Amino acid sequence: MNDDTGGGPARGVSGGSWERATLEKLVFATLKEQRSVRRWRMFSRLLWLAVLGAIAWYFLQQQTLGAVQSTPHTAVIEIRGEIASGASASADSIVSSLKTAFEDRGAQAVVLLIDSPGGSPVQAGIINDEITRLKGLHKKKVYAVVEETCASAAYYIAAAADEIYVDKASLVGSIGVLMDGFGFTGLMEKLGIERRLMTAGENKAMLDPFSPQNPEQSAYIQNMLGEIHGQFIEVVKRGRGARLKETPDMFSGLVWSGPRAVELGLADGLGSLDTVARDVVKAEDIVDYTQRENLGSRLARQFGASVGEGFFLAAKASGVQLK
Repeated sequence: MNDDTGGGPARGVSGGSWERATLEKLVFATLKEQRSVRRWRMFSRLLWLAVLGAIAWYFLQQQTLGAVQSTPHTAVIEIRGEIASGASASADSIVSSLKTAFEDRGAQAVVLLIDSPGGSPVQAGIINDEITRLKGLHKKKVYAVVEETCASAAYYIAAAADEIYVDKASLVGSIGVLMDGFGFTGLMEKLGIERRLMTAGENKAMLDPFSPQNPEQSAYIQNMLGEIHGQFIEVVKRGRGARLKETPDMFSGLVWSGPRAVELGLADGLGSLDTVARDVVKAEDIVDYTQRENLGSRLARQFGASVGEGFFLAAKASGVQLK
């Protein structure tokens, strides 16, 4: 009896230890497998990030190498669409492209390839000033070649060029300034809507579309537009010099066809990018210096969240705390 009784607990303890050890092995194996899965997931994400980074670096290098040429060539910078801050034809983008083109010793001249209805006089003024500065610094010629349209702020930029070439069907000019808006006072009266506006400063609500026009404020705005218009006219006269055959309506905001623009001295002749590069610059090879958003930039923006997540997971796995 004693032997049986004594032997029973011993076998029970032995059996319990074996079960506990087996259970611990299973738990540790599961934890190890989970850690392995997490590591592999983190590694695969970091691998994708590395691949995307390599792609971005490749396209950046290609863009840089494409912009740096040691052999003689014609540098071209495109100015397309609205000239505005944040647009492809912003002062920041165009000025950066200009600097790269002027600094390249292989660039025999810089051609501005323009197709724009205009835009911000501030952005155009910055570009115009920078063209003038870079021409004096690097002693290189600048030519403007107009495709469809070179109007308003676009012509403000073109006026800084040494010569302007147009197509016979190009639209050139619109040397004027505008500020537009809407007025809804009559509609509000018909709908029975009451405008409740409180300001500190009698001119704070100037040109509010829901309030009647104030003659004094309108006159103030008109004078300001006239001042900016005067700056525009001065830029055109300085850029075109004696070539300009001024007429009463030259600075009225009208646009002209290419041949008429040549007659008025707003342009120098008919030509295209190829003809100017070949016959004027004497360098047929054309290199585009226009700054564009490359694939690397788009990928970086699209996968920005993934990049942040990848670094966070890597730091977390290594025990680093991000605070």
